Amino acid sequence: MTEVSINKQARLSQHLTSSSVATLGHSSELDGSRLSPHFTLGELCKTSAKTQDGNIPSHVHIENLKRLCGWLEMLRDEWNRRYGEGNDPIIINSGYRSEAVNKAVGGVAGSNHLTGCAVDIHVLGKEQAIRYACILLDIADESQEDFDELLIEQSKTSLWIHFAVRPFANRRKVKLM
Repeated sequence: MTEVSINKQARLSQHLTSSSVATLGHSSELDGSRLSPHFTLGELCKTSAKTQDGNIPSHVHIENLKRLCGWLEMLRDEWNRRYGEGNDPIIINSGYRSEAVNKAVGGVAGSNHLTGCAVDIHVLGKEQAIRYACILLDIADESQEDFDELLIEQSKTSLWIHFAVRPFANRRKVKLM
């Protein structure tokens, strides 16, 4: 796995060795770019939406994703300490979204996903969603760091945690069911 190094004056696509790896959902090079010990850039930018822009984040978006990954690492560690098998992963359904991807998936205008400040976390059911939410609230209280949104959301067929952390002006918006 490789570490993401960033030229703050360039877009991520300019860091790639060839244009053929610009689509994150199919890029083994970006999939291996670590944002934290257990999360990769490809994982936080994957999408099933096919758009012209390739869903490529800027350096600012990547910094936001790294901040978010710090929280995800703490969630993973605490989940495994309390309930897991020792190495249970946290599975990301959605992270960074370009404007085109956000529109294609029906995301709301102004979504924290657009800035790389939000993830949707896969859960196996209501109990796991509530436990994840409790862990994230405990992390916020213990670290005295704040988050922007902690929401348990669902569609007709699935349930997930939406979690967002902004660089500043976090609102600590909580909606659990």
